[in-house]
Amino acid sequence: MNCTWKASIILSVCTLIAIVYASEEEKKLEEKCKKGFDTAGMSRKSFPDGFVFGTASSAYQVEGMANKGGRGPSIWDPFVHTPGNIAGNATADVTVDQYHRYKDDIDLMVKLNFDAYRFSISWSRIFPKGTGEVNPEGVAYYNRLIDYMVEKGIAPYANLYHYDLPLALQEKYLGMLGCQFVKDYADYADFCFKTFGDRVKNWHTFNEPRVIAALGFDNGINPPSRCSKEVGNCTAGSSGTEPYIAAHNMILAHAAAVERYREKYQTTQKGKIGILLDFVWYEPLTHSKADALAAQRARDFHIGWFLHPITYGEYPKTMQEILGDRLPKFTDEEVRLVKGSLDILGVNQYTSFYMYNPSDGPSNISSYQNDWNVGFAYHRKGVQIGRRANSNWLYIVPWGLYKAVSYVKERYQNPVMILAENGMDDPGNYTLAKGIDDTVRVSYYRGYLKNLKKAIDDGANVAGYFAWSLVDNFEWLSGYTSRFGIVYIDFDTLKRYPKMSAYWFRQLLRRN
Repeated sequence: MNCTWKASIILSVCTLIAIVYASEEEKKLEEKCKKGFDTAGMSRKSFPDGFVFGTASSAYQVEGMANKGGRGPSIWDPFVHTPGNIAGNATADVTVDQYHRYKDDIDLMVKLNFDAYRFSISWSRIFPKGTGEVNPEGVAYYNRLIDYMVEKGIAPYANLYHYDLPLALQEKYLGMLGCQFVKDYADYADFCFKTFGDRVKNWHTFNEPRVIAALGFDNGINPPSRCSKEVGNCTAGSSGTEPYIAAHNMILAHAAAVERYREKYQTTQKGKIGILLDFVWYEPLTHSKADALAAQRARDFHIGWFLHPITYGEYPKTMQEILGDRLPKFTDEEVRLVKGSLDILGVNQYTSFYMYNPSDGPSNISSYQNDWNVGFAYHRKGVQIGRRANSNWLYIVPWGLYKAVSYVKERYQNPVMILAENGMDDPGNYTLAKGIDDTVRVSYYRGYLKNLKKAIDDGANVAGYFAWSLVDNFEWLSGYTSRFGIVYIDFDTLKRYPKMSAYWFRQLLRRN
């Protein structure tokens, strides 16, 4: 018998066994799902008329085709190909191949009764060098994706930037540290509004600019990997100044893009535009005034860093007092541009921590994180703040969502909000059987949505909710060791298997 033939037979048998195994596991799950789920009494009718339920993702985490289809490299591409940077030395070259399987994923959203998909556009897939020549293959891909969403009744929510700066701009003028970044970003945004805005009615400029500034320019664990030598393992950078410069330029770029949209497109396209900000809820560890002030410093350095200028035209007073000349200042013209540059705010909320005032005082090393001058705690009186998910930063704290949304309502003039990301992860090595039986995730979503409903009932102006994420995917530094999806991905075959949480959403979101 030919060895090649024998190998082919073995492979076919193994594939058949895998299919039978998967079918059996799916049948078991379907039987469980027939009994129905506890939704804590919630249904679509529990939320305001027109409330939107969707799922969220980012281009680099799901698309694949990283070095194909005319796409230029982003700052993440050389980073992930450097051994030791990503868990298991994984890459996003293929990830879950949504570039080719987008119809399957959108069909899943329809099957699960979702209304919308929050996706991101890869800047370097549109402009391979960040500016100049347009990549027609990239434009065609996003047209296909958006057209199919519209055809299937899934509203497209487009985010223009999710961590993936074109590498060419980093090499040309240090990316976000260069003043040219603001105009180049606004030009890219303008092209997207012009090209896709006839169908996309919901835009966001940046996803989690705080994370971009902190992880890219303070501790340097994310590209472009800049930090002070006293803070991290970087070859260049200044943790005490560069995070604030990068953030300042992102705020200006956001505002410039909003100005373009409002002046040139909003009247005819009738869409909305905003920004996506992450927000960990910071609860004082004790009832002391010192801990209350520590928690407030954390909130100001976190969501206030971006939302305060957009709402009030200046950085929080806390930041101004602590940072002095290290904090960039807005000119009068920039204040006019930035203040009010928001139609809808996306809040990404996953977890909560306790904050306390450190007894040893501020650090003598200048860095964004040290500037907070706070201590982090995860237990109070011997009780953990919540069950921990797979990620070491993610504690399950449903009441934190209520407090975070209520805080934005009360401190920032109750803007129209969407909960733009919310979810939890399991270990990446979960088998199919264990992965799809995700009872903890079901409990997570039930608890968080119950608290979101409570915040809405108490007056928060929330218009939508997006689960992170539809499918397991490339989870940045964690590679494939972390599964956030409500749909299980077999990373060998890329076959999709809805988890119990997916069926929970299907029941919650039933119409009529």
